[in-house]
Amino acid sequence: MSQYYRKIFVTFVLLTFLPPVVYSAGSPVIIYRRVFKSSVPEFIEIKVPEKGDCTYDIRQLDEEPAVQSFLVGDALRAKIFELASQLNDFRDLNLDVKRRIANLGQKTFRWQQGSETHEATFNYTLNVPANQLMQIFEGLARQEQHREILLRRMKYDRLGVNDALMQLETDLNRRAIPEPERLLPVLDEIANDSRILDVARERARSLAERIRNPQQQ
Repeated sequence: MSQYYRKIFVTFVLLTFLPPVVYSAGSPVIIYRRVFKSSVPEFIEIKVPEKGDCTYDIRQLDEEPAVQSFLVGDALRAKIFELASQLNDFRDLNLDVKRRIANLGQKTFRWQQGSETHEATFNYTLNVPANQLMQIFEGLARQEQHREILLRRMKYDRLGVNDALMQLETDLNRRAIPEPERLLPVLDEIANDSRILDVARERARSLAERIRNPQQQ
C-alpha cells in the first residue's frame, strides 16, 4: 500500500471508529449593557458568567474600551441568574412600556451560551424582575466606579478623597451598592494613609465599620 493510500486508510479508521469529540459550549453568561449619550458614564457593559471571571467596561462612548475583571459573590451571581430565569432568559421578551417615555438610555439584557443568545432591549419597563436585575447591574457599575474614583483620588487628589467618600456614603444610605464589602480594601487603605486629611480617614474608618457590621445600622 502506498504512503498516500495508507494515510487515507488511517484517516478513515479514525473518523469511523473513534468516538466524536464533544466540545463544551462554556458556562452561560448574563450581559447587561446600557448606552445613554450625554450621561456619565455613557456606556456600561457588565458580564457575569455562571462560573468564571466577571468583567465590566464603564466609559464615555468616545473612549477606548477598557474591560476590567472584578469579583461577584456566589449569592449575588445566583440571584442574577435566578432573575434571568424568571424572565425566561430573555427569550421573546418585550419589556418596554407602551407609552411615550423620555429617553432614559437603551438597556439590553443578553443571555449567551456558546453561539446561542437571547436578548431584550428597553428604555423603561414596569417588569419587576427586570427592574430588580437592572438595579443589581447598575449597582455593580456604581460600586466599581466608587472604587476607581477613590483609588484615583488617593493617587492624584488627596484633598478630594473626602468628597468621594461622601458620595459613597450617599449610595450606601440608598442601599445602591450590591456588595459593599468589595470596597473594604480601599477604605482601609485610606484610613491608614497619614497623607490624607484626618476627616477623610475618619470617614473611611466609619464606613468600613458600618460595612463590616451591618447589623448595627
